Amino acid sequence: MLGIIGGTGLAQLANLEITHRQVIRTPYGEPSGALTFGKIMDHEVVFLARHGYGHSIPPHDVNYQANMWALHSQGVKNVVSIATVGGIHPDYEPGSIVIPDQIIDYTHGRKATYYEGNGKPVIHVDFTEPYCEKMRGLCIKAAALSDECCFDGGVYAAVQGPRLETAAEINRLDRDGATMVGMTGMPEAVLAKELGLCYAAIAVVANHAAGRNASRHAISFEEIDVVLKQAMQRVRIILEHMVDLNGD
Repeated sequence: MLGIIGGTGLAQLANLEITHRQVIRTPYGEPSGALTFGKIMDHEVVFLARHGYGHSIPPHDVNYQANMWALHSQGVKNVVSIATVGGIHPDYEPGSIVIPDQIIDYTHGRKATYYEGNGKPVIHVDFTEPYCEKMRGLCIKAAALSDECCFDGGVYAAVQGPRLETAAEINRLDRDGATMVGMTGMPEAVLAKELGLCYAAIAVVANHAAGRNASRHAISFEEIDVVLKQAMQRVRIILEHMVDLNGD
């Protein structure tokens, strides 16, 4: 069963035939909302809105531990995360779809591991490849089947939020090698790794990052809304092909 985490612009799946919703209790507190179970193209999936179904939870307050644990507890093995990002790379135009293969973590103060407290041993998780190549491959193949061009690979800079970045900060991220910037990529990816989940992300470029191109002096939230409304329709089609490729 494929687990789908929806981000900004994707708080629900119009193509999901809902069978039931289930509130999950975890040792790490409450997830962002009830898990929504259903079918897409006759395949079982489970959906969770990262920011809550009313988009009321900011990135730094998301209970990533509870979210990933809830999916894991229901037997989910493969997870695709939908993430909204700002484009740093000059080729990333608004509406572009990127399947990142690397992360740089700039967040702080977030619960980033299950291996702490209660006398648990120190565990060092190998994070050389933060995304599961199998799931990345499914994302890329599903995009091709949807006649969607996507960028294979990219470096996701995970920042704290909820504010957007300064132009100088984006320049710094660029020098560090980041090609996109978002607020939810970590610790979601490493928690998935700790739980043994095959996890990948579909990053949707909502806008040029601060100081770049159309965002040279300011970022237009009105334009972001338009871009995301159109792009998420395309993402839903990609997800239809993904669930078919993934099977049950």
